[in-house]
Amino acid sequence: MPYVLLAFAIAFEVTATLAMRASEGMSRLGPSVLVVAGYLISFVFMAKALTSLNVGPVYAIWSALGTIGAFVGGVVLFDEQVRPLTIAGAVIIVLGVIVMNLGGGVSRG
Repeated sequence: MPYVLLAFAIAFEVTATLAMRASEGMSRLGPSVLVVAGYLISFVFMAKALTSLNVGPVYAIWSALGTIGAFVGGVVLFDEQVRPLTIAGAVIIVLGVIVMNLGGGVSRG
């Protein structure tokens, strides 16, 4: 169950980040409300997940998948460019998360 909560936290965080891009500097009401609500809900789910998971590796997963989700969302929704260095950066992020999880695991003992 904690991983489901973490997945929801990531989904709401990515949604909020993409809504921030759509808010045009928080000047559009609908996307701005989505930003605030999305981050609030994301943090609630993250807090619930952290009751049974280790904070370091879980935060690495949350931030990495959030970064990659925002990257993919930016490409799909806002026609942002994909460059080879951007893809290399995404791969490095994923590798970093794998290394963190190999080193510390995610389940509290």
